[in-house]
Amino acid sequence: MKVARLALALTLLSSPAFAALKPGDPAPDFKVEAAKGGKAFDFDLASALKKGPVVLYFYPKSFTSTCTLEAHEFADNIPNFEAAGASVLGISGDSIDTQKEFSSKECRDTFPVGADPSFSVIKAYDASFAGMFAKRISYVIAPDGKVIEAHEDMGADSHIQMALEAVRQWKAAHQR
Repeated sequence: MKVARLALALTLLSSPAFAALKPGDPAPDFKVEAAKGGKAFDFDLASALKKGPVVLYFYPKSFTSTCTLEAHEFADNIPNFEAAGASVLGISGDSIDTQKEFSSKECRDTFPVGADPSFSVIKAYDASFAGMFAKRISYVIAPDGKVIEAHEDMGADSHIQMALEAVRQWKAAHQR
């Protein structure tokens, strides 16, 4: 029975588009300790949204294979996100010391990662898996604080492509 439950949970986690918040939903506001380029700072969602859309992605654990791959993919695409007027923030349940190292080594000093060891932000976005780690969920949040797009998938590649397409569509719709 336990094996069947685990198999069902893994199947649900690997299926795309099960994110809890849907397009049009208000994104919960938050402040979190984050790191970029190995330096800690306070990230404030409301302040970031004043500059444009925010791609907020949750990931299970820094320095694991898929999470590292995802960080590399986001880092490689930061110029594309910036060209579309968006910023990126990754969040996991890791400590700020871990995030300082991860932000330099794996995020390549290009974007911040937030530390949420209390899981307060992770839970607010319904991104917690059994309270043990964050699910792999990405949200694109418009400057008005509403979710533009949401995507859940255990693989890394689809998150970057979904988020980039969503911010490009948002930019195109708001340049008129």
